[in-house]
Amino acid sequence: MARERDLRFRVVTRVQRYLANPLTRRLPFHTLVETTGRTSGLPRRTPVGGRRVGRAFWFVSEYGDKSQYVRNIQADPRVRVRVGGRWHHGTAHLMPSDDSRARLRSLPRMNSAAVRLFGTNLLTVRVDLSD
Repeated sequence: MARERDLRFRVVTRVQRYLANPLTRRLPFHTLVETTGRTSGLPRRTPVGGRRVGRAFWFVSEYGDKSQYVRNIQADPRVRVRVGGRWHHGTAHLMPSDDSRARLRSLPRMNSAAVRLFGTNLLTVRVDLSD
């Protein structure tokens, strides 16, 4: 089981990194989270599926702390989120006690279905927006 999960993680992350994410980042109204690379210090933009609720933006990471952007958030929680074509500054909080599966039911359906299908270590992330 662990071997199958590891193989799924490697295949999906390669497809995302080299095919899906570069294409999706170019779409002007797709939601992105921008973190600061923990070793490079450079901005790293990752497409995510989430929803703004008041002054917070919620999304779920498929691979929890194995995701590079989650590791970047652990090193520096200051992020930017592009929602509806507009950038917002905020502070990200990892929410391991949140019920990620229940959270996915309140987020965009297509992305939530993919996260449930491919995810092996779901982790909710809340970004408190400052502007």
